[in-house]
This record gives sequence, C-alpha cells and structure tokens, in this order.
Amino acid sequence: MSYAGRFAGRTAIVTGGASGLGKSSAARIVAEGGKVVLWDLNAEALAAVAAEIGAQHFVALDVSDADAVAAAAAEANRMLGKVDILIASAGITGATVPVQEFPLDSWKRVVDINLNGVFYCSRAVVPYMLENGYGRIVNVASVAGKEGNPNASAYSASKAGVIGFTKSLGKELAGKGVIANSLTPATFESPILEQLPQSQVDYMRSKIPMGRLGEVEESAAMVCFMASEECSFTTASTFDTSGGRTTY
Repeated sequence: MSYAGRFAGRTAIVTGGASGLGKSSAARIVAEGGKVVLWDLNAEALAAVAAEIGAQHFVALDVSDADAVAAAAAEANRMLGKVDILIASAGITGATVPVQEFPLDSWKRVVDINLNGVFYCSRAVVPYMLENGYGRIVNVASVAGKEGNPNASAYSASKAGVIGFTKSLGKELAGKGVIANSLTPATFESPILEQLPQSQVDYMRSKIPMGRLGEVEESAAMVCFMASEECSFTTASTFDTSGGRTTY
C-alpha cells in the first residue's frame, strides 16, 4: 500500500540505498511524491537502483568517512534545495564468532559503519534541517541492539549505540521542528543475511514469536511513517518491527 502525495515537496537522503531496507524505503518515498538522493558503498548496484526507482541523484561513498559524508550532504542540499529527511540504513554484520575470537579489524569496521556512520550523517545533515525548521531522521538500529545476539557482539553493541545516540539527538532537537527516532527490526529478508552463516539466521528466526523472518516492505512501511509529517509528536524514541521478539 502506498499513499499518493505523502512526500510531495519533500527531499530525502537514504544511506544503504542500493539494497534492502534503504532501497525499499527510498522507492516508497519516490512513489509517494518525494525526491531522493541515494548513498551506498556499492557503486554499481547504486547506479542501477537509482535508475530503477527514479532517484534524483546518487553518491558512492563510505559512511565511515566523515569528510565524504559532509561533502555529499552539502551536494544534496544544493541539488535538492533542502534536506527534509535522513534515513540512515547503511550497515554490516561483521564476524559471527565469540568475543574472545572476535577479530579487531572486524569490530572496528562494524562500529565505524553502523555507529560512527550514523553520527557522521546526522552531524552533516542536521544544520540544513535546523535552517529550514523541519526534519525527520530515521536511524536503523536492530532488535540486537536491545537484546543482543550471541556471536554478534560488534553488531549488537553498535546497534545499541544507535539507539542511545538517537535518544540523545531527539532530545537535543525537540521543539526545533526536527524529529529523530530509531527503528529496531528483527531479522528480515535482506541481502545482509548473506554476510551470516545459516545457523545464525536460524537462531534469529527461532527467537521471533511469529515464527518467520520479516519482509523488507514491513519495515519500509514503518520507516516511511517515521519519515513523514504524520510522525509529529514522537521523538527520541524507538519503533519496533520485531514479530513480537522485543520485550521493551
């Protein structure tokens, strides 16, 4: 289901836009009248998705590069005339091993992309939103950030950090027209699952009371509500699409 004109006149930056939740959310925003700039590390896939969904522009970048993020945000603001929405969906899983075996380079890379990248994106985009007195920030966390998944310490810790960061950010911006919330999905069908062994996917499915993985469109529907004008009195908060898994 889509809502014609819901994002008419609105502009968005979507990270991780070449696949999964980023792609699905961006496609809905465009279909509902908005203009979108896609960011992703996968340049080839990014170009194909931008053409497929009708994005206004795309930039191949690593969200863990603060300078590249700042430059791309300035470019998006110039090109679109403003930045109304930021959907920070870029993320990786990292290694799937116990803490005592966890590779240091994998830990640092996960934190750099999943947590530092979210911070860099908000840091770059918030000034444009404050200038216009309007903004919606959606930071994609995970149920792992609330409950933790064994053998996924870096991912779980980074996503917990996203939740805490977003709560702080939302409180800073409250009353200024800019709303910031995070999403904590349980595992859903997405290319990111290719980074995990099947045993880990089976474990995560077993923890979902509904007995199935989510569909990317289910989380995209929530993201688009969070990114819309309708989400006007909830900030510094967390929305779940967890199939009943989360307990708080």
